[in-house]
Amino acid sequence: MSSPSTAGVVVVGGGQAGFSVVSTLRASGYDGPVTVFAAEPHLPYQRPPLSKKAHTDPVRVELVPESFYRERNIDVRLGDDVIAVDTAARTVTTASGARVPYEHLVLATGAHNRPLPVPGAELDGVHALRSLDDALAIGGALATAREVVVIGGGFIGLELAQVARARGGRVTVVELAGRLLSRAVSSQVEEHLRERHERVGVRILTGTAVRAIEGTERVRRVVTDRGVLPADLVVYGIGAAPRDELARDAGLAVDDGVIVDEQLRSITDPRVFAVGDCARHPNPYADGLVRLESVPNATDQGTLVGRRIAGSPGVPYASLPWFWSDQGDIKLQIAGLRVSSDDVYLATGGSPERLAAYAFRDDRLVAVETLNWPAEHLAARRLLEQDAPVCAADLTGSTLGALTRARRAAGVRG
Repeated sequence: MSSPSTAGVVVVGGGQAGFSVVSTLRASGYDGPVTVFAAEPHLPYQRPPLSKKAHTDPVRVELVPESFYRERNIDVRLGDDVIAVDTAARTVTTASGARVPYEHLVLATGAHNRPLPVPGAELDGVHALRSLDDALAIGGALATAREVVVIGGGFIGLELAQVARARGGRVTVVELAGRLLSRAVSSQVEEHLRERHERVGVRILTGTAVRAIEGTERVRRVVTDRGVLPADLVVYGIGAAPRDELARDAGLAVDDGVIVDEQLRSITDPRVFAVGDCARHPNPYADGLVRLESVPNATDQGTLVGRRIAGSPGVPYASLPWFWSDQGDIKLQIAGLRVSSDDVYLATGGSPERLAAYAFRDDRLVAVETLNWPAEHLAARRLLEQDAPVCAADLTGSTLGALTRARRAAGVRG
């Protein structure tokens, strides 16, 4: 049981990471004041379903009902964002003018969409997707849209492309880079992923720049350097940037995210933590500092910080990075972190609809990308988390699942 200050814990951000912090605090016995400031008017909710299942009446996405917070005496203040932090006085100031003291401050501010820097981006019918309200607006537009242009071939763009296709729209994905998901997956997986999107009717234009969006009040066409695309709905997702302005203005170290140590404390002020999409942290699976945008990362970091504040011994953050993306009937899963110089080998395990790409660095497995192969993804996570050595020769004519079973039968670790 902790011995909290009356100032307690203030969490800035009402997303997955912030929720993980406060739920862990209470589960770990912390009984001091806990206050969450959320910029949106909604209770903390899941973001992944927003791009995978966008429609006019989405499934409930709240992480827990309002009673969860009430029963645990967690003060959740919706629609009142923190606009300033005074680290000397240990207070935060909100948009409503409230000034609240803290003993520990957790920045879980997430990220924001990069704006679309072309003329016409402000027209009706042009949407970004970040929030629940964005998803509702896009879902409503999909009810009547027939020509849908998705700008950006990343996770969100490809997920939305499949949603729009399923709703009956003719869908074109426009990507500036030479291939889809250029920073996220290997070229080998991208080739297969692209073919599967095109197989079901999604048109994909890579190496294509958007010059302008045109229409009278409402979007009618998208002008690219390869021609004009008709459009009555445009959705863009061209990357995200961390919401680290609050930390920067407070004098905390910032560089593409709030810089934290291995226990996720600001390197400038140990009473301030940062978690989730806004945190740039050391990670044993990366070379140097890294900022990860994923639900598992947000959840695990929030759990670690909640336990640390509640009095558990400090331990380094060492969770394996892993990611997933549901794009129609395509399930993409990634375990580990690959770099462009890694050697990549493919396997199908005898099924044309599934695929695994194994990335090796100095002949040691460092990451695995799978399409429609959850069992192989789980085997990869187990092996990478155990730091079990796997070289390319181990997978000649085999899979990680088979290798794991063989090693287990022989009594070998991993």
